[in-house]
Amino acid sequence: MDQAASASQHGDQLTVVPSRWRDLLALTKPGIIGGNLIATLGGYFLAAHGTFDWVTFSAVMLGIALVIASGCACNNVIDRDIDALMARTRHRPLAKGRISVTQALGISALLGVAGVVCLALGTNGLTVALAVIGWGVYVGVYSLYMKRHSEYGTLVGSLSGAMPPVVGYCAVTGQFDSGAFMLLVIFCLWQMPHSYAIAIFRYADYRRASIPVLPVVHGIKRAKHHILGYIVAFIPASLALVLASKAGTGYLCVTLAMGGYWLYLALSGFRLGDDVRWAKKVFGVSILTITAMSLVMVLEAMVPMWV
Repeated sequence: MDQAASASQHGDQLTVVPSRWRDLLALTKPGIIGGNLIATLGGYFLAAHGTFDWVTFSAVMLGIALVIASGCACNNVIDRDIDALMARTRHRPLAKGRISVTQALGISALLGVAGVVCLALGTNGLTVALAVIGWGVYVGVYSLYMKRHSEYGTLVGSLSGAMPPVVGYCAVTGQFDSGAFMLLVIFCLWQMPHSYAIAIFRYADYRRASIPVLPVVHGIKRAKHHILGYIVAFIPASLALVLASKAGTGYLCVTLAMGGYWLYLALSGFRLGDDVRWAKKVFGVSILTITAMSLVMVLEAMVPMWV
């Protein structure tokens, strides 16, 4: 009996440890980190123009990943009450009480400091400043206040969401030039229809948690008009990189193809009856669009290295 009890206790411990690590990993929102790293890659290689520095590249990728992870951990702390009300987020570690606020804040601080140190050692002061500003906007402005109090929270949040590619770009150039500004505008514009689509197919969640996103405050029809408008603005803004000779033919073709299809989907939303299904498609294509654009930036920059 004692041996059986001991074996059972040992098995429970083995189960608890992996579960604990999964909770800690979930705290940092790995999916968000992954998507932002692809955007950072695009910004880095857009500026690299066929050159490559392992130290800078490694520092910016690791550093921004740690800073984003820190911001996501803080966001989990701030949103733990509303996360508990939403079907999509109610199983998060803090919402369920599996991780304490003190532990989460400690992890956030550790990750944030490590990320800033990594960026400071391997890149430049501007890159560090941009990463810190992005963290501050996401945590201090968006999460702490705007998300709960204003329909413009999405717009403010888009600034922090657009920062990773700019950080990647400025890690190479060391200056905030026209290319960095274009990336900031492109990714800000992309964030808006992407986020509004989420708010439409998660409408019930946002309404239950009293989060004043545009579809909840002004209705889904108005949100559709905003989605269309932002996509219309996104396409020419994206093509500005080609006009400025910072991106090539491959980028032009991908942007026109993906942006055009995204625009077609946005227009189709005014005649389709299933808003949830439509919004999920708009959301999915938004991810495919920005991922394809970021990766083609990488490929176009790598071709001179191979030739």
